[in-house]
Amino acid sequence: MRSTMLLFALLLAPAASGAQAPVSMPGTVSSIPVDVAVSKPLPDWAIGPFSRPLTEPIVRPEAKAHFVDPILQKPVAWEALHTFNPAAVVRHGRVYLLYRAEDDSGSMQIGMHTSRIGMAVSRDGLHFRTLPEPVFYPAVDGQQSREWPGGVEDPRIVEAPDGRYILTYTQWNRKTYSIGIAVSRDLRHWTKYGPALGATGAYSHLLYKSGGIVTQLEHNHLVAARILGRYWMYWGEIHIRLAYSADLIHWIPVETTSALAPQSPLQGPDHAPVLLEHRAGSFDSGFPEVGPPPILTDKGILLLYNGKNAADATRNPALDPGAYAVGEALFSASDPAQLQARLAQPVLSPEQPWERNGQYAAGTTFGEGLVLFHHRWFLYYGSADSFVGVAVAPQTR
Repeated sequence: MRSTMLLFALLLAPAASGAQAPVSMPGTVSSIPVDVAVSKPLPDWAIGPFSRPLTEPIVRPEAKAHFVDPILQKPVAWEALHTFNPAAVVRHGRVYLLYRAEDDSGSMQIGMHTSRIGMAVSRDGLHFRTLPEPVFYPAVDGQQSREWPGGVEDPRIVEAPDGRYILTYTQWNRKTYSIGIAVSRDLRHWTKYGPALGATGAYSHLLYKSGGIVTQLEHNHLVAARILGRYWMYWGEIHIRLAYSADLIHWIPVETTSALAPQSPLQGPDHAPVLLEHRAGSFDSGFPEVGPPPILTDKGILLLYNGKNAADATRNPALDPGAYAVGEALFSASDPAQLQARLAQPVLSPEQPWERNGQYAAGTTFGEGLVLFHHRWFLYYGSADSFVGVAVAPQTR
């Protein structure tokens, strides 16, 4: 424990001023730069083109990493099998990843291991050092029944205007799942607040996941954005919907076709309008799922999302059946429920061998973390439900 605390203190220390050369760090593999930039022009509201600066994953499983699980009260190999689907935030001049890690318990099926959240830190956004123990996990607390034995999965993170960090993640007990909310001041000590849409009421029995809170750039730093006096969160897979909040913790689903319309007492999921859904023949012909936290820009609200390719005749033949690729959509800044535009093609799709082979054999580039760092956009994604990768794009405005 002493060595863990010392390493964490070193990682959290602010970076020294002045330029620093990229440094290779333990826990990663060295990689050869390669450029696979998308050649098609993008509209001025989109981020891209993205290219892969490395040919290898930036975070891999580590079978030797153990910690004493508070529920089992014994050491577990908490990231022995898979490390993927990362959240990302910039703090003290460094990039912090909060990534999903699966242990070697349970049966060899997706979702049947216990997931915890690990941390990795980088000075250059490319080469990461991982902490030896998870920073967020199921515990003997008020959320245990929702998070055990499946775990805590697929985080997204935003910084609040007051400096707090707000985590959205999937609570999974191998029977039901929901978006959980947790808050921290230092990325290590967390307070859990339970389901985003409430533990009682019209949405308490809904199975839902993947919540992205809208952010905006303040001095080249992403912070949760207020629009119309509220915070906003796009949420869901298969159907993407909208919710709002006054405090970033308690969320109310939008049940009107316009975010500007008065809200009546909540009636339930069937009354929450669908803002984004599948398109036949497209990379998202199976369904869309919320990606990293959206960004408020001068063009509108930019949502990066993960599109699943269908496995039947409606699929996009350019991608493998069931593959996940990253797409982009634009919503109105004056009415976040209004879709303005949507890219026809993905900006990132599985191409590398480690993106197309792994626990999820159909392949994924599943984006969950997006930061502006050193005047470039860094998109962090899960590959094949097995590793963490990164793609970069220029800051064009």
